[in-house]
Amino acid sequence: MLDRIKASLPSLAPAEQRVGKLVLTDPRAFANMPVSELADRAHVSKPTVIRFCRSVGYDGLSDFKLKLAGSVSEGVPFIHRSVDADDKTADIMVKVIDNAVAAFLKYRNDASTFAIDKAVTTLVQTYTQGKRIEFFGVGNSGVVAQDAQHKFFRLGVNTVAYSDGHMQVMSASMLGPGDCVVVISNSGRTRDLMDACDIARKNGATTIVITASGSPLAAAGHIHLSADHPEGFDRYSPMVSRLLHLLIIDILATAVALRIGGEKLQPRLQEMKNNLRNKRYA
Repeated sequence: MLDRIKASLPSLAPAEQRVGKLVLTDPRAFANMPVSELADRAHVSKPTVIRFCRSVGYDGLSDFKLKLAGSVSEGVPFIHRSVDADDKTADIMVKVIDNAVAAFLKYRNDASTFAIDKAVTTLVQTYTQGKRIEFFGVGNSGVVAQDAQHKFFRLGVNTVAYSDGHMQVMSASMLGPGDCVVVISNSGRTRDLMDACDIARKNGATTIVITASGSPLAAAGHIHLSADHPEGFDRYSPMVSRLLHLLIIDILATAVALRIGGEKLQPRLQEMKNNLRNKRYA
């Protein structure tokens, strides 16, 4: 949680930055202070304290303080264990699994239910209006975009995934009001994705971005679902980030399916399963 606040500081307004620095200075004290005292110490207004909490992805001051208290006292510490050249197979296995599990537990503690609920509501509205939902990503994120398209088309959603920059720009140019594009990026700094996101937004489509806090892409979308982790990608292909993105897609797909309703989905999914049986050996 504190890592997310540090990453978000440069993108915040000056007054909100003062609130963020107050959190980082003494998170335990911040979690126990009333809003009036927090505002006085940061030299801001009380509404600014609440705006800061929402800017970094929480529902409000109460939600922020609850998550902050858990993070500094009983939260799961994220211990990122880098793989070394002389590691044995057993060491590699333990480190890779530990990194993935720690990232998932950290996300469970830090994730903004407000942002996720807003994204789910947008996706369901797009579905009910018969509009398009598209997924954009490149490299490892392109694989996640393909996985998202596979999950959502099974729900009867009119969807497609693109991992080519030219196709993303062309497709974004065809979107309009009521459509939705989900842009997935580890760094949040890929030029092709930024261009496609800007075009889609300019044309009236709703943009949901799954990326690191404080990145250019995080500020470019209508709805930001933060995917923060300490994984470096200078030595090995990103692993934790890809798994974290897949997890977020699973959360969105599950929530959308429940909103659509089992009465509508179950017969269609059962028919699909029956039709696939002859593709398998008995």
